Amino acid sequence: MTTKRTTITSPIGRLLLVGDERVLRGLYMLDGPKPPAADPAWIEDAAAFAAVSEQLEQFFAGERTDFDVDVELTGTPFQQRVWTALREIPYGQTISYGELARRIDQPSAVRAVGLANGRNPVSVIVPCHRVIGANGMLTGYGGGVERKRLLLDLEARAATPRLLDLG
Repeated sequence: MTTKRTTITSPIGRLLLVGDERVLRGLYMLDGPKPPAADPAWIEDAAAFAAVSEQLEQFFAGERTDFDVDVELTGTPFQQRVWTALREIPYGQTISYGELARRIDQPSAVRAVGLANGRNPVSVIVPCHRVIGANGMLTGYGGGVERKRLLLDLEARAATPRLLDLG
């Protein structure tokens, strides 16, 4: 399959989407501290990412709490376990790196879990932003801690029940 890409705008900056008609293989923050370089062989094709783009727009509007996107995550078996566990963290909630290590039955692998979390190729959809320090502090995020805070605040606002104005 030919690898395709497109760039979309979002409240956290420009996002690079990479994949093909079947799966999303990458979602990267281009305005973050370490933006990835696009491969010149990738073909620009916004239409291939129409469904992903729509779901991301809904997420950022607070209208979507989970994604229905096929992803293909390439990594070591350990990274795969971490990324699978990330997808099990409920919307609007956070856990510590230590808790994530315990959830994959590797309680002494907190540093390795942190490294795997940081190598997540499909940020936002695979919610690595929901992992925080043991003391509750926001630590390390590929897109920068300010983007992590924005994502967590967005989820907290959307997850908070709103009173209806019955006028």
